[in-house]
Amino acid sequence: MQRLTVSLRGGFEQKERCLVFHFTGQLDAYSEKQFMEYVQDVLKAIALPAVIDLSKIDFLDSSGLGALVQLAKHCTDAKRDFLLVGNSRVTQTVKLVRLEGFLHLVNDLPTALSQIAA
Repeated sequence: MQRLTVSLRGGFEQKERCLVFHFTGQLDAYSEKQFMEYVQDVLKAIALPAVIDLSKIDFLDSSGLGALVQLAKHCTDAKRDFLLVGNSRVTQTVKLVRLEGFLHLVNDLPTALSQIAA
């Protein structure tokens, strides 16, 4: 994992059929720009479906949600599969604004990987 900001670390691994991004820390107004740049740079270089694993995120605010919406829209426009894995905090925030369907929110990484593989 590399440090994207003081409060956010991220990395990715290439699985057989997808890219899995892992993040820890806070996805907020301070880190959303670096988050977007990092994910988009990797997605430009490797044309595979994406799984964004936020199961270790401590805090997600409206700016972070906005970044996730932009990312989902970008993937949809590029006809690329996209899934979001959340923990209880992330899931609560996403469901509060009724974006779980748009962001393809799932409960855990094995579920996401099985849906990408299907």
